Amino acid sequence: MKYIILNKPYEVLTQFTDEAGRATLKDFVPIPDIYPVGRLDYDSEGLVLLTDDKALQHRLSDPKFKIEKTYWVQVDGEPTEEALEELRRGVYIKNVRTAPAKARVLAQEPPVWERSKPIRFRKNIPTSWLEIKISQGMNRQVRRMTAAVGFPTLRLIRPAIGPLTLQGLQPGEYRELTQAEISSLKGLTAAKGFRKR
Repeated sequence: MKYIILNKPYEVLTQFTDEAGRATLKDFVPIPDIYPVGRLDYDSEGLVLLTDDKALQHRLSDPKFKIEKTYWVQVDGEPTEEALEELRRGVYIKNVRTAPAKARVLAQEPPVWERSKPIRFRKNIPTSWLEIKISQGMNRQVRRMTAAVGFPTLRLIRPAIGPLTLQGLQPGEYRELTQAEISSLKGLTAAKGFRKR
């Protein structure tokens, strides 16, 4: 079995083919027959897990296991405590309320790399970095959540899924998981009612 994490660069599709000729995972990970667990939007960056372990892939994608994903989110403006509380309670996206999130303002910019295309810069509007942790996986959920509370997302990076972190991987770099990391991932899903047969 193969278990890989990639630091997905900006403007790369979380799939291996694209008829429109856009960059895909194939441009960065030359390993056959592995597939991404879940998605990370074209315009988002950060950790993508790839594996050929279909059982683990299924469990990690199943919402009932509530695997926490961490996001660093650069937003327009300076979010109020009230906006953060809304995120923590859950916000409505197309009449569906999101599950409660963990949300906090980061005191300083997280250790991020320069993006291939800089965010739009406006002199009179400050930006802030938030850390948001969710275990749901609605389409473009984090972006829609910050927009719903009045602070549009400018940049979105996923540094962690459960116990896995990017650990110094630069955009486009990947590595194999350690045995301890694989056991930890399997333990997360096993602990929630799945037992090995």
